[in-house]
Amino acid sequence: MSENPEVTIRVIAILGGTGKEGKGLAFAWAKAGYKILIGSRQVEKAQAAAEDVRQMMAGTADIHGVTNPEAAEQADIVVMTVPFAAHRTMLESVKPNLAGKILVDVTVPLVPPKVTKVQMPPAGSAAQEAKEIVGEATEVVAAFQNISYENLLSGEGVECDVLVTGSSKAARETVIKLVEDAGLIGWDAGPIENSVVVEGLTSILIGLNKKYGVESSGIRITGIPRQA
Repeated sequence: MSENPEVTIRVIAILGGTGKEGKGLAFAWAKAGYKILIGSRQVEKAQAAAEDVRQMMAGTADIHGVTNPEAAEQADIVVMTVPFAAHRTMLESVKPNLAGKILVDVTVPLVPPKVTKVQMPPAGSAAQEAKEIVGEATEVVAAFQNISYENLLSGEGVECDVLVTGSSKAARETVIKLVEDAGLIGWDAGPIENSVVVEGLTSILIGLNKKYGVESSGIRITGIPRQA
């Protein structure tokens, strides 16, 4: 499990975690031994998603479905996997539960139907918008925007890397350890302002998927030695 001098993580909340991305992350981290809380506005949906992941792991996962505020309150670190249309509403609803924690924002500001076109919000990126909303009491890290559900289920050996940007170096280091625990390779891509580039890559990858008839194109950093 992930640990640094400032943060010990045993329980991970995944807000809006009933979709593919949320369940993929839940599966990867449950497999690594974390307790997972899947959050939803409707507790029945959260419980159903938790059961789906539990069945994927032959009933062995420590995973539970609760409301979004309950998940955020009980977790050591909070991950948000909601469509951009629900981004602000979700953050405002759980803001009191996030104080003193790291928020990992997986949201990409896709604007249907033109999801292959990069369209950023006035704040600069979804992660920067999140930071404006939650304030100084919560660290915000952007990660996992370019990793597909299929890759999360595959885990080790995936030829896609995770670029991690965020409001502090310590928070980025904590999330990079979670990336590694999910069987992936994470890179410190700098301050939260750089999230605009990472989020924008998602639209490009969606376009590549459509153009070349694949499901999970990704990015890979070259020229830097990798640990065996």
